[in-house]
Amino acid sequence: MWRRLAVRLAAQAFALWAVALCGALLPAMADVPGPLPREALEPMIVPPYALGEPVNDKGVWSLLNSGGAEAGYVFQTGPLAPLPGFSGAPIDMLVMLDPGGRFLDVRLISHNEPIFVSGLGEAPFRAFLEQYRGRSIRESLVVGTPYGTGGAGAGQVHLDGVSKATASVRIAHDSIMAAAFAVAREKMAGIGGATPVRPDPSVDETLDWQALIRQGLAINLRVTNAELDAAFAGTVWADDDPDASADPGALYLDLWAVDIGPSAVARAVLDDASLAELQRFLDVSGDDEPLLLIEAGRHGLVSDDFVRNTAPDRLLAEQGGLPVALRDADLAVATRPGVPEGKTMILRIDRRLGFDPTRDWTLSAQAVRAHGMLQPQTGTRSFPLVLRADARFYTRVGGAPALPPWQEAMLGRKYDLVALALLLLPLLVALGPAMRRLAALPHFGLLRLAVLAVVIGFVGWWGQGQLSIVTVLAALRAAIGGGSFAVLLYDPFSLMVWAAAILGFVLWGRGLFCGWLCPFGAMQEFAHRAGRLLRLPERNPSPRWDGRLKAGKYVALAGLVATAFLLPGEAEKAGEIEPFKTAVTTAFQREWYYVAYAAFWLVLGMVTFKGFCRYVCPLGALMAIGGWLRLRDWIPRRTECGSPCQLCKARCRYGAIAKSGRIAYSECFQCLDCVTIHDDAKQCVPLVLAARARQKGRPARAREAAI
Repeated sequence: MWRRLAVRLAAQAFALWAVALCGALLPAMADVPGPLPREALEPMIVPPYALGEPVNDKGVWSLLNSGGAEAGYVFQTGPLAPLPGFSGAPIDMLVMLDPGGRFLDVRLISHNEPIFVSGLGEAPFRAFLEQYRGRSIRESLVVGTPYGTGGAGAGQVHLDGVSKATASVRIAHDSIMAAAFAVAREKMAGIGGATPVRPDPSVDETLDWQALIRQGLAINLRVTNAELDAAFAGTVWADDDPDASADPGALYLDLWAVDIGPSAVARAVLDDASLAELQRFLDVSGDDEPLLLIEAGRHGLVSDDFVRNTAPDRLLAEQGGLPVALRDADLAVATRPGVPEGKTMILRIDRRLGFDPTRDWTLSAQAVRAHGMLQPQTGTRSFPLVLRADARFYTRVGGAPALPPWQEAMLGRKYDLVALALLLLPLLVALGPAMRRLAALPHFGLLRLAVLAVVIGFVGWWGQGQLSIVTVLAALRAAIGGGSFAVLLYDPFSLMVWAAAILGFVLWGRGLFCGWLCPFGAMQEFAHRAGRLLRLPERNPSPRWDGRLKAGKYVALAGLVATAFLLPGEAEKAGEIEPFKTAVTTAFQREWYYVAYAAFWLVLGMVTFKGFCRYVCPLGALMAIGGWLRLRDWIPRRTECGSPCQLCKARCRYGAIAKSGRIAYSECFQCLDCVTIHDDAKQCVPLVLAARARQKGRPARAREAAI
C-alpha cells in the first residue's frame, strides 16, 4: 500500500515537473531581493570608503571617500536587475562604482546556486567577482567559456568563467552589467539613455547602392598600408608587418558599413534570398539591429581564431561613452549587383541595452600586430568609423522590454546543441523504428558501449548535461511560486536532454534516459564490465529482496519532494543523495566524503549491476512512472515467453521480466538484450524448438515421398 502511495506522489511530482518544463519559455520572475538596510551594508564597505546616503529606493547609495566627499555609488544588483539564477532566485551582489564608471569592488551578498552551495563551494564564485575590480563599464567585458569566444580579441576584456558553473557566472555577469548601466545612465554625467527606437515598417522607399552613399547610409573607411605603418611608427611593432612595407599604396582596410535594420535599406543591398533569411532572423531576435559589413582589404574583420555567433575579436563599438555589444548574426548573405564585393558579415546589436542607431556611434576596426616569437607582445591601433542611421526610418517606442539573459547562453552553446542533436536524433530513430535491426547487429554490445562512452565524455563531462532531481525540485518550487521557470533556459544543453528524456518517457518509459543518456548510469555499466574483466564475483539480491530494494527509490523521491515543500532550505543538501554532482559535474573535484560516496556506488557496481540506479536513484523513480504512462508495449513477446522459456528473465540484469514473461516497464532500461534474444533463432527457445520440429518433419516427409 505504501509503495502505491509513493508512486502516486511521484506521479503528481512528475506532472508538476512536466508542466514546468513545458512552461519554461513563458516569462516568469522570482522574488526580487529588497534593498538592505544601512546596518547590513556598512560592514561591507571597507576603508578608505564609507557608506553615504541613499539616493533612491532601489538600493543605490552614495559612496564617500575618507574626506567625506562623494566617490561614487554603492548598489545591490538584486533590486536593480533581478535576473533569476539557476536555482530560481536572483543572485544578489554589492557593487561599488566610481564616478567614471570603474568598478571599485564587487562582492557576493546572497545566492542559492546549487553548484556553489554544495558543489564547488563559494571560493570560485568570489574569485570570479574579483576580476571586476579596476575594470570599467566602458570596456567590452566578455565572460570566457569552455566553448570558445573567438580568441583574445583586441579591446575585449575576457573574464575567466567557472567551467562547471557557466550558467551561474553568466547570470551574475548579466546582473552586474545591467545594474551598473542602470546606475550609470541615471546618475553619471554624460551617460544618458534616450527613448528606445525600432525600424518603422510603414516607411518604404526605393533605394539603390548609389542612393545609400549619397544619403550617408553606406559609409566607407579606407586605410592604406602606409597609413597603417604610420600608426605603428616609433613602436616595437613598426616592422612586424612585411606585407604593409612591400606595397605601401595597397589597402589594408576597405570597409563598408550599412545599418540594414530598415527594410528599404536592406532591400537595396541584399538579394531576395538573403533578404528573406535576414527577415526570418529578425522575426526571431525581435530587438536586434543588424549591421552589414563588407571588407575588401587585408584586415578581414576577424582573426583566424574567431568562432561564429560570438563577439567579433577585431571590431569594437561605443556610444555615449559606453561599450556597444556586437555579436555575429551567423548569416551568410549575398549582395545585389553594384554593391562592392568583399568579405561580408552581419553583426547584431541589441537595442534593449540602450543602443540608439539614430544617434552617433563609433565602430572601430582594430589592427593587431605581434612582436617576438616565444612570448610575443601584442599591439593594437584603432581606426574609427562614425555611424548614424537616418531617423526617418525609425519610430520611438514607449519603453524597452527586459533583456532575456538566457539568450546569450543559447547562442554561446550553439555548436554543442547541434552536436547533441546529432547524437539524440539517430538514437531516437535507432531505439524506435529501427530497434530490432539495431539489436540484431553482430557487434551491438560494442556499439552500445561506444554510445555510453560518448554520453560520459560529451553529454556528461563536456556538456554538463547530467539530469538531476535538483532540477525537478527547482521546477516544483517554481510551480508553487518560489522560483522562475525561465532559469531552465540558462542551461539549454540540459534542457535538450530533458526534452529527449520526456519524449522517451512517453514512448518507452524510463529506458531512453536511464539506459542510454545518463552519464552516471553509463559509468556504473562500465564499472560492471570492469568487474567482469577482473573476474570479481557477482553479488545480486534474491528476486524477493530485489523487489523490496527497488521500493527504496520511491521512498527517496517522496522524501525529497516532502523536503522541497516542508524544508526548502535543506532541499539542496538532500539532493546530494545523487552522486551526479560529484562524478559528473565536478569530475570528482570535491571534498573527500562526496568523492567516497560516489566511488562507493561505482565500486559496488563492479559486483552488483547498477545498484544505485535500481534501488536508490530518486530521478530513476520519477522516470519509472513512465512504465505506467507509456503509450504502448514496445518489447516483442511470444505466448511461450515465461512458459516454457525463461531465457530473457534469466539474462535480464535489471530484474525487469517476471516469470510469466511480462515486462515490468517501470524497471526496464531499454538495453535491448531481450529483443536480441527474441529475434535470434539460435537463442530464443521457442524458435529453437520450432526449428527442431521442422527438422524432424523433413525426414518423415522424405520417406513418405520415397514410398
